[in-house]
Amino acid sequence: MHLVSILTPPAEGVSTGLSLGQACSYGLVAACCLLVRFPVYATAVLGPVLLLGLLGLGIAHGACDQLVWPAYRPVRGPRWAYQVRFGLGYLGLAGAVGLVWWQWPGVAAALFFALTAWHWGSADAPAHPQRGAWLAHSLLRGALLFALPAYFWPAETVRHVNGLLLLTGAQPTLPSAWSGLTVGLLGGVLAGHLGLWAYFAWQRLPARWLRDAGEALLLAGLFSSCPPLLALGVYFVFWHSLQHILRLAPLLGYAAGPARARTRLIFFARRALPMLAASLALLAGAYVLGSNWLPAQNAWLGLVVLAASVVTVPHALLVTLVMDAPKWQARPSTTSSKQLLNSSKDYKEHTPS
Repeated sequence: MHLVSILTPPAEGVSTGLSLGQACSYGLVAACCLLVRFPVYATAVLGPVLLLGLLGLGIAHGACDQLVWPAYRPVRGPRWAYQVRFGLGYLGLAGAVGLVWWQWPGVAAALFFALTAWHWGSADAPAHPQRGAWLAHSLLRGALLFALPAYFWPAETVRHVNGLLLLTGAQPTLPSAWSGLTVGLLGGVLAGHLGLWAYFAWQRLPARWLRDAGEALLLAGLFSSCPPLLALGVYFVFWHSLQHILRLAPLLGYAAGPARARTRLIFFARRALPMLAASLALLAGAYVLGSNWLPAQNAWLGLVVLAASVVTVPHALLVTLVMDAPKWQARPSTTSSKQLLNSSKDYKEHTPS
């Protein structure tokens, strides 16, 4: 029996400012919001940049999933045995999702949207010693990311949703029912955010509720400025994926040094390259084989969404149960929640020691 080499996560001390990933995301999203004000340049610039970002960040951000568990948990046994177990479990879950799409496409679509909202929302939620506050933040942020495009771009949103449903053989949704649902969802999400911010204010945590309100306003600007697919692509690539990569790089052995996004991204890209290349090859092969039965105008987009949906389940479970475990396992001790949060300077990201 050989002990698989474990990369001990570096203990993150008190963080008094923005994380590197947050700072990069804010700047990039703000730049995209400004760029769409100049349509002549927006298509020429955003199109290629977003495509490269989707390949280099979006798909790549899950290409090191097999390295996450050893970075957090001791893994005993030969390295190849762990990799086989992980691969079988990962592909088994992905295959089960594929079967659900085949048999019950409407149910699979609903579960995919719900799980994506949870995964994105929980990734944005900071740790909190009270599990209820972290859970509320996760659910509200995830719901906001889908309520905003549905409200600002209702016709485009329902068209894209129906395109996916028709592609998989499910019944499309009616625009008349969509309108009432959209207004109710956004109203509930905004009311929930106001309640959460009031709670943070009552706990005397101004930095937390002000930053969260600022993020909500920035996201509202993104989704009101850009059509749904473009806005979701920008968020997925330059917010969710970028922050995940910059957060994970130190856990995979990135040497401590100046907090530069470029060096972290290069380090992560080297670790992710084998799985990234395999994923791109499989995606290209599936596109070639499936182009005969997929509608031409929806072939690429539909294939990407379906491929993303089958790997979202194992990826989201891994992030929630392993990477984010210190967040939802947090418990208030004899020290009050207010004292704990004040001592951590609000947006501290907990990582296991």
